Amino acid sequence: MKAALVYTSTTPELIELVEREVKKCIGGDAELISMQDPSILAEVRDAGYVTPTAAARLMGMYTAAVAQGADAVLNICSSVGEVADAFQSAAACIGVPVVRIDEDMCREAVRRGKRIGVLATLATTLEPTKGTIRRVARAMGRHVELVDGLIDGAFGLDQAQFRTLLIAAAHKICDQVDVIVLAQGSMAYVEQDIEAAVGKVTLSSPRFGAAALKNALCEKGLIK
Repeated sequence: MKAALVYTSTTPELIELVEREVKKCIGGDAELISMQDPSILAEVRDAGYVTPTAAARLMGMYTAAVAQGADAVLNICSSVGEVADAFQSAAACIGVPVVRIDEDMCREAVRRGKRIGVLATLATTLEPTKGTIRRVARAMGRHVELVDGLIDGAFGLDQAQFRTLLIAAAHKICDQVDVIVLAQGSMAYVEQDIEAAVGKVTLSSPRFGAAALKNALCEKGLIK
């Protein structure tokens, strides 16, 4: 059994978090194919939206994963989640599901509260995450109020500095929200610290994405 992990941006923390959660869910014997193209997120960030060429390269990564024998694909980046959505018809045709890392996290946030704060370091991640929350809320028949937590000055910081910045951002919005969503998977290592510091339910995507990947493999009968 093979699972492809598709990254459009990587940090050692993100890779470690995702692989740990995936192995915990689907088992350590599964083969993980790590596919990375940081130029995709760089192009999206510079343009302020998902460009046609960035989308084409990402879809090319999905098909390359299939060519390498992947049984399912986990899309790691929330900024390009709409590309994963658009690919679903092709995924169903070829029998290799493409799973978003963040969708079940967004669904859980809607379950947990009406007022949802979204922390992100990039507008190109913040807005798609908010869009996903609104979409799943509509599907669940619920109304939500979203509070932006866009963080400036995060690039180039070490883990300790980044943790301090994220906790400070969470403090700024905590009185306005019931639950906090961390829009970028690389933020996951601060999840418990934020929840402890501000007393609000805090959600990050790697564990939800890993569980969704497991469900996709279960549906194919590859694992129980």
